[in-house]
Amino acid sequence: MHTLPATDTELAAWLRLSLAPGLKPAALRLLLGAFGLPEAIVEQSFDALADVAGESVARAALSPPADDFDAQLDAVRAWREVPGNHLVTLDDPVYPPALLTMPDPPPLLYIKGRLDLLHTQAIAIVGSRSATPQGIEDAERFAREFSAAGVTVVSGLALGIDGAAHRGGLAGAGGTVAVIGTGADLVYPAAHHPLAHQIAANGAILSEWPLGTPARAANFPQRNRLIAGLVSGVLIVEAAMRSGSLITARLANEMGRDVFALPGSIHAPLSRGCHRVIKQGAKLVETPDDVLEEIGFKRPPLPARVRAPGCSTQTALWDAGPMPGLSLPPCTQAPAPEAVSGADASAQAEPDHQKLLAALGHSPSTLEILATRTEMEGAALQNALLHLELAGHVTALPGGRYTRATHG
Repeated sequence: MHTLPATDTELAAWLRLSLAPGLKPAALRLLLGAFGLPEAIVEQSFDALADVAGESVARAALSPPADDFDAQLDAVRAWREVPGNHLVTLDDPVYPPALLTMPDPPPLLYIKGRLDLLHTQAIAIVGSRSATPQGIEDAERFAREFSAAGVTVVSGLALGIDGAAHRGGLAGAGGTVAVIGTGADLVYPAAHHPLAHQIAANGAILSEWPLGTPARAANFPQRNRLIAGLVSGVLIVEAAMRSGSLITARLANEMGRDVFALPGSIHAPLSRGCHRVIKQGAKLVETPDDVLEEIGFKRPPLPARVRAPGCSTQTALWDAGPMPGLSLPPCTQAPAPEAVSGADASAQAEPDHQKLLAALGHSPSTLEILATRTEMEGAALQNALLHLELAGHVTALPGGRYTRATHG
């Protein structure tokens, strides 16, 4: 998939109008509908433009370019020549079709990486920059599942949930798109330079901001509108009550996109924003399939696992489904209490017990999550869980989840 290269004259006209102070994308789209291309707009009389879009729009469209416009144009030409960089205009056939459903699509998009990812079904995953370990794990796991199903994961390259979403998206066929609030030649935050390079190489980075635009607080709500515009639905993983993620949810709702949220503990501050949007009509989800089914994406059922003879429901801890990153037999028999009750075994397992208790947070955790947090092998993890459950420190819940006992 390739962009339609604009001539220097066309590029100059697009850049001039995209940079014109006071000329908003919705007004520019109105002028383009009336006059065709930007070159035609800048050649019109003031009265002709005013008749279509009003005097203030006509004044903005015909305002002379800034003194450094020629230098900006040269910089854009040079940036476009770098392999993997694309400058996509509103009339380009490769312009993301989902953004055309917005009332105010940006006239120019600066894109690094794979243009094909902007033409696929996509889901946004957004949330707190100050995410908890549980939130990071959930965001990456949901993103990994979406990407494995062929759905592109969109987020904003921020710290916390966004970074986890991009890492999960990179792991599968669906890939990931980062919509950023700076110029496409900058990376913010600086800590995400390595991640941004991975996304540019294997996914896509998209910006509507002119090259060299630094990170400004006012840019990010506008960036959130593009995240919402690109996708079929937005999933909020963790969010405080005053969170940019809630702006993304509101914008998505206004555009007719689905909004989803992961519930959490009533005691966890970063669950409150999720609970708020659920009260306002967002769909409560517990698994990636909840989201995929809601947006109409069906994936083939996983083959059923064969239970080993003599393996009871209680002890078949690994039969619930595939656990990425864990290589275990279909059914691992939990050891009998007496098999692990000796003084030597207890002393040897004690550090594991402490590690496991430390890994249990506000919310119930699955075996997969606990294995990732503790880096314990399957058998050792089961032994430690059994010890802690017998000692009254851990409670086993339905669905293969575990939580700290209330007095533990």
